[in-house]
Amino acid sequence: MGQVLHGSATTTEAIRRAIQNSEESLRALSKRYGVNQKTVAKWKRRTSLADLPTGPKDPHSTILSLEEEAVIVAFRRHTLLPLDDCLYALHPR
Repeated sequence: MGQVLHGSATTTEAIRRAIQNSEESLRALSKRYGVNQKTVAKWKRRTSLADLPTGPKDPHSTILSLEEEAVIVAFRRHTLLPLDDCLYALHPR
């Protein structure tokens, strides 16, 4: 199976490995691979070749309380309705 890179990735695993194993300066590596020096520095620091996960560490609703969110999730699991139908059914009239 091939590599799965996010849409903004500027390096592949091969380039990351070459950066980590190289003794050249950040500037030289940056020029060679056509990436920012900060990107080269980031991959020099890391021990892994994989991208780190992005997004919130603890996702939660910014609009609903925990209780409201739990009621909605329970309703959807109980009814097995699509999300749009749940929205319509639970929308205050």
